[in-house]
Amino acid sequence: MTMLDLVIRARRVVSTAGVVPGVIGVKDGRFVAVAPGDTAREELELADDEVLMPGLVDSHVHVNDPGRTDWEGFTSATRAAAAGGVTTIIDMPLNSIPPTCDVPALDLKRKTAQSQAYVDVGFWGGAIPGNAEQLRPLHDAGVFGFKCFLLHSGVDEFPPLDQAEVERAMREISSFDGLLIVHAEDAHHIDDAPAPDGASYQRFLHSRPPEAENAAVAQVIELAQRTGCRVHILHVSSAAVLPMLADARAAGVRITAETCPHYLTFASEEIPDGATQYKCCPPIRESANRSLLWDGLRAGVIDLVVSDHSPSTIDLKRLDTGDFGAAWGGIASLQVGLPAVWTGARERGFTLTDVARWMCQAPAAQAGLPRKGRLEAGYDADFCVFAPDEEFVVDVNALHHKNAVTPYAGRALAGVVRSTWLRGLPIDIVAEPQGRLLTRGDDA
Repeated sequence: MTMLDLVIRARRVVSTAGVVPGVIGVKDGRFVAVAPGDTAREELELADDEVLMPGLVDSHVHVNDPGRTDWEGFTSATRAAAAGGVTTIIDMPLNSIPPTCDVPALDLKRKTAQSQAYVDVGFWGGAIPGNAEQLRPLHDAGVFGFKCFLLHSGVDEFPPLDQAEVERAMREISSFDGLLIVHAEDAHHIDDAPAPDGASYQRFLHSRPPEAENAAVAQVIELAQRTGCRVHILHVSSAAVLPMLADARAAGVRITAETCPHYLTFASEEIPDGATQYKCCPPIRESANRSLLWDGLRAGVIDLVVSDHSPSTIDLKRLDTGDFGAAWGGIASLQVGLPAVWTGARERGFTLTDVARWMCQAPAAQAGLPRKGRLEAGYDADFCVFAPDEEFVVDVNALHHKNAVTPYAGRALAGVVRSTWLRGLPIDIVAEPQGRLLTRGDDA
C-alpha cells in the first residue's frame, strides 16, 4: 500500500486512447498508477460536467521581459497561462531587450523570470546575423532551439537572416542536432506587394501575400534537405504550404509545423476595416483557407497549435487611427487559446483527444519536454479541470494579459478552465509563484 499525495477521480479523462473514466494518482509531483489499497492525503473528484485535461504546453509565447515589460512580463504572462489551462510556456527570444542571442542574455532572462513564474518556463534562443558562434553555447546552456526571421522581425535588435546566413545557421545547428524554428515569409515578395498603409484590412492582407509564405517554406525545405537540420515552421497561415510540408516529410526532411488559434478562428472576410486588434504577421486569411488549415490538422500535416501570444501596449495597436500599416502586428491570446480551439474543433467533429494532441502532446514532443503533455505515469502532474460545454463571452477585463486588447473580446466561446494544477498542486495566481525554469534535456 502506498500513501499518495493526491488521487483524482474523473468520469472523463483525456487520454491518448480517447476520453475515458479514470482514477489517477500523484506522488512527488508526478503521475503514478493507483493500486488497490493505495490511500491519499487528498482527493479531487471532478464534477459530471468537468473533464481532466493535460496541462497545455504553449511553445510560442512572447513575454517581452526584460526590456518591454509594459507590453507583457513574466508575472502577467504566466498568470494568464495558468488561467487558460497552460502549465508550460517557452518564451521567444524577441521582443525582450536584449534578445536571447547569447548566453549572457539568456542568463539575464532566466534571472528575470525566476521569481515571477506561475507556470514552468523554458526559453528559445535566437539566430541572427553574426551570432553563429553563439548557437552551440546557447544550446549547451539549455535553450530548446533557435528562432530566425527571413524578413524584418518588427524590432531592429533582432534582424533577419539572408539565405547564406540561414544555411550557415542550419549547418551549425545540425552539428549538435539542434532545432531551427523559422518565421517563414519571404522579404522579396513582401517588398513587391502593396504597402499596408491605411484602415483597409484587405489592403493589409494583400501586403502579406501567401506567395511570400510559400516561397519561404520552399526555401527552408531546400536548405534543410541540404544540411540535414531539424526545422520547424512557425504560425502557418497559408494552406498552400501544406502539400510542400507533406512532400518534404515523405522525402525524409525533418520538418514540423504549427498553426495558431487565430488562424483557425477568424476569417479575413469578417474583419472590419480599422480593426487593428486583428493584425498579425503572417495575416489571418480567407475562410476557405481556414478550412484547409483544419484539414491540415486532421491529416497530421500541421502538428501543433500554439498561441503566438504577441502583445503590445494598447497605443501601439493604433486603435485610434485603425492604420494597419502603423499598428503593431501581434495577437494577445494566451489565456483563451484552449476554448478558442475547442470551439472550432467541436463544430468540425474533432474531440478533446485531438485538441490535447495538438496543444499538449505535440508541443511537448516538438520542443523536447519528455515529462510534459500527458496524463500518464511518470509525467509531471500538470493538468487542468475543463468544463467543455460551458460557454462564456470573452471579457478583456477578466484576462490577466497586461494590456486589455485582443480580437477575442466579446466573442462567445465554449469551454471554461476551472482550475489548473502544476506538479499536483493547484496554481494560485495571487500567491507565491511556484513555476520552474526548464532546460533542454532536463529530466526534472
